[in-house]
Amino acid sequence: MTATYEARPEGPGTPATETTEETETAMSGTSTDRPDRALLPTASGTESLAALRTILRGHRLLAVGAVTVLVTGTAIGLLTAPLLGHIVDLVVERRGSQALTLPLVLLVVVALARGAAAAVGSSLVARLGETVLASVRERFIERALGLPLERVEAAGSGDLVSRVTSDVSMIAKSVRQALPEFTRSALTIVLTMVGLAVLDWRFLLAALLAMPVQVLSVRWYLRRAAPVYAEHRVATGALQHQLLDSIGGVRTVRAFRLNDTHTALLTDRSASARDLAVRGLHIVTGFFSRLNLAEFIGLAAMLATGFWLVDNGSVSIGTATAAALYFHSLFNPINATLFLIDDAQSAGASFARLTGVSNLPAERLPRGGSVPVDGAVKVTGLSHAYADDRPVLFDIDLEVRSGERVALVGASGAGKTTLAKVIAGVHEPRGGSISLGGVDVRELGPSGVRRAVTLISQEVHVFAGPLAEDLRLARPGATDEELREALAHVGALEWAQALPDGLATVVGEGGHRLTVTQAQHLALARLVLADPPIAILDEATADAGSAGAGVLEEAASKALEGRTGLMVAHRLPQAATADRVVVLDEGRIVETGTHDELVAAGGRYAALWAAWSDSRQTSGQGVC
Repeated sequence: MTATYEARPEGPGTPATETTEETETAMSGTSTDRPDRALLPTASGTESLAALRTILRGHRLLAVGAVTVLVTGTAIGLLTAPLLGHIVDLVVERRGSQALTLPLVLLVVVALARGAAAAVGSSLVARLGETVLASVRERFIERALGLPLERVEAAGSGDLVSRVTSDVSMIAKSVRQALPEFTRSALTIVLTMVGLAVLDWRFLLAALLAMPVQVLSVRWYLRRAAPVYAEHRVATGALQHQLLDSIGGVRTVRAFRLNDTHTALLTDRSASARDLAVRGLHIVTGFFSRLNLAEFIGLAAMLATGFWLVDNGSVSIGTATAAALYFHSLFNPINATLFLIDDAQSAGASFARLTGVSNLPAERLPRGGSVPVDGAVKVTGLSHAYADDRPVLFDIDLEVRSGERVALVGASGAGKTTLAKVIAGVHEPRGGSISLGGVDVRELGPSGVRRAVTLISQEVHVFAGPLAEDLRLARPGATDEELREALAHVGALEWAQALPDGLATVVGEGGHRLTVTQAQHLALARLVLADPPIAILDEATADAGSAGAGVLEEAASKALEGRTGLMVAHRLPQAATADRVVVLDEGRIVETGTHDELVAAGGRYAALWAAWSDSRQTSGQGVC
């Protein structure tokens, strides 16, 4: 069985009054301002190199083949300068036009051979790079999907999103563009230096006069660029986090008239990211001005050396010409190689951020081999806080019988969602214990809890792809008939079959757009397919509107058949149908009983019911 967590995030700074993260962020500004925000880890240089070696270990043959072909092609290309030098000598010696035929033919052959080798070598390097990139993505996604939601929320959603988007894009760009170019350029530099030494060792010494300036330029660049790129990555993450907070909470922002506040926050985040990017550009400009100086020094030394050697008869004019052409041909490879340090810095920073997440310890394994015997839930002395000084739940004792349906009710901020998420394993309790089916959750481990509990919130994600494959996320081996049975069970088969291509219709991003009611229907069908003993519905009908809510309440009731159900009730009529109602207030259970018992008792639930009834009479809409 596969449990599908579709929970709405709750920030680590959520106060004792339990608001959604959207409301909390809108009220407080942004969670990136919180002192307790803990970014996801970034790997050290040693850890990054170790990870890269591990990935490359299985692709040695491809790497050796790519380097061999590129070395061969580069070596062939280096024959161009000696051939041109030979042509110069032939012209100086007045050998006639017939003597030029063979060198010119050889130049054409060299160009064709070099081009073919470069194409094949670049293809192999690109293939190697894409293979490495795929491994990096897979390792990162595999680990990121297993991260506790609490850990992601502590870092801020923008931190993880920036790694999934901008960091992966940066590495992809480097792999597809920088890596082949860097490999070709580095080989050209090395083999050209060898060629200069073969012509005359003094040409090599002249070429090396540019090296001190280049080395100092690189050191100057690295000292300044590395911190700027690292800060820029963090600033970009903070900007994306603020964008998610402001856009995701737009309704709350408008309701509390916080437009100016959030605009100012976005302006500050954008300005910070922009200023760091401009600092990076200034550093790059200074870097290349220094490289131009190195080129001037090297070429002047090469021409002076050639003049001296020709003058004393050590070399011919053609050889001096070949040496000058060799050095001149180094301009682009050297500049490209050093310029690619810019991309390497960015890619290295991105790779370290991805590796930092990939290297996080795997989720702890269950302590024993016990499995829940039924769907009973027992909570004893449970307490929880998102921050040490702001507790949310206090000494909660709750026992739910297997197959019982319990509604969690209370005013906004009472702790309903927090209690549901702690039971579902989304958050770890600060104190107390939880057992599922008679087994302590610490023995079950995160994977065992996921198999036992499915949580569905009001925010359901529709994955891009065929509707059938979206459903199979809950049970990969489900047949088409089982999918139809699950849809029919929750009353969704009619609209599903009416889609343009039925269950084969592509939904989600770029596909057929499902309504809010249809998306929740889809989540409830996945619940039926997963078939966990315990299901938690966290306001799963809240966004559907009054008409859609009635349909979904009936569907939710069908989906809960045969399993224990905990419902965070947004609409009191949904609570009224439960076997038992548990009322929370300020993080404590204050009432428990059936709907009729609590209404007759005249307590907090009775007041909520009366308020709902009055609202129905005045507006015809039921809200809690």
